Formats: sequence, structure tokens, C-alpha cells
Amino acid sequence: MRDVVSSKTSEETEKKTVYAADDRDVAREELQKLKVVFEESVEKSELEVGAEIKARVGQRIRELDRAVEAMEEMAKDE
Repeated sequence: MRDVVSSKTSEETEKKTVYAADDRDVAREELQKLKVVFEESVEKSELEVGAEIKARVGQRIRELDRAVEAMEEMAKDE
């Protein structure tokens, strides 16, 4: 799913469609929601489980964060 959302939003940004800004806004909002759920899951879990969540999911969230930032930068450059 991450690749589909990121790919579609990136495609709209590259093509400079009328939907591009809205797609980037939605991507940022949804990423923020994901970060909140991630942090809550880590904090509310037992120490071992929280560490496992961080190890498995944390990297993916950082990748999504960088992808959204890259799209925003791409839009600023144009």
C-alpha cells in the first residue's frame, strides 16, 4: 500500500496535475496519523513487543517520511 500511495502522489506531483497539492496534503496527514498510532503502539506495549514494533515498522515510517518530504521538495522546486 505504501508504494501505491507514494507512487500515485509522486506521479501527480511530477505531472503537475491539479490534484498534486491535495494528494501531497493527504499523504502528509495520513503519515502523521500513522506516526501517532505507531508511537501509541510502542508506548502501550510491553517492552519487548514495543522494541519489535520499532524494529519492524520504524524503518518503514522513516522511508515514508522521506518520500513525502521528497515530493514536497519536488513541488517547491517547480
